[in-house]
Amino acid sequence: MIEVNNLVKNYGKYQAVKDISFRVEQGEVLGLLGPNGAGKSTTMNIITGYISATRGEVKIGGYDILKNPREAKKRIGYLPEIPPVYVDMTVTEYLNFVADLKGVKKAEVKTMLDDIMEKIKITNVSGKLIKNLSKGYRQRVGLAQAMVGYPDVLILDEPTVGLDPKQIIEIRDLISELGKTHTIILSSHILSEISAVCNRVIIIHNGQIVASDTPDGLSAKLSQNRYRVRLKGDENAVLEAFDKNENVAFAELTQSDEEGTCDIFLEGANGVDIRETAFEVAVKHNFVLLLINSEKMTLEDVFLQVTENEPVEEKMPEATANKNKEEAPKEAEE
Repeated sequence: MIEVNNLVKNYGKYQAVKDISFRVEQGEVLGLLGPNGAGKSTTMNIITGYISATRGEVKIGGYDILKNPREAKKRIGYLPEIPPVYVDMTVTEYLNFVADLKGVKKAEVKTMLDDIMEKIKITNVSGKLIKNLSKGYRQRVGLAQAMVGYPDVLILDEPTVGLDPKQIIEIRDLISELGKTHTIILSSHILSEISAVCNRVIIIHNGQIVASDTPDGLSAKLSQNRYRVRLKGDENAVLEAFDKNENVAFAELTQSDEEGTCDIFLEGANGVDIRETAFEVAVKHNFVLLLINSEKMTLEDVFLQVTENEPVEEKMPEATANKNKEEAPKEAEE
């Protein structure tokens, strides 16, 4: 449903996106992650047609976003990080306005909007001015406008910002339900949310894709040969013994649940089974070995590991950023 091929975006000498390619299939919920300044938002803006790429192409349902923008954008519902609402309109007035912009047939508008407001749970505020709504409800109205026209693709940038825990769960469940009939790209800084909702995750760092797999797949790949080892022995002596061992790629002390013991996270170097090394080091230094457990990494652990190798490039120069903001509306009107 979404094809991104060899995408590049330059702002003068600054390269925000560096030859990114990926596909998102029908009914897939893709989590797009990346540190601030990594190129994630630029990629999403190019996919929606808000800004153009320097090189490469984006196709939505087979339609090129630049060569055939009307057909491509008909298939996209977009919720930016700041919801694009008109605060002096009521919720119903605003959604009717959006429906008119999207060319929804007048005979279908009321039924469609009633259905969307019920799903997003904003029917009870449909007659209120948007400026009188809480931040959480404004976020919901923004999500509702993305769904107007029942587009095939939903691109959601931080859709649960400002919501309370109960509302977050409700929107999370809604996104999971929408994923059965829509293709969704979801960006969020709440990594537990990505793990719960997304079928696949792409992590962008320094303008490039550094990881792509299911949340469980990423964890399994990077957790391989990572173990928690518990020993009786002096903490400093334990850490020094493993730090000096050539078979150990990573060693870090952590809190132990048992008094008089210490826990240490260990990763083997060059495919070495770290369990054998742990036993050998314990015997050599007279540590009492109590526990060796495989340690599964969370998505947060994975994210930190794959994005800490290189510093993210500095943000684009302010003059270039302002120039791009001035040009963006022209592209958005195509």
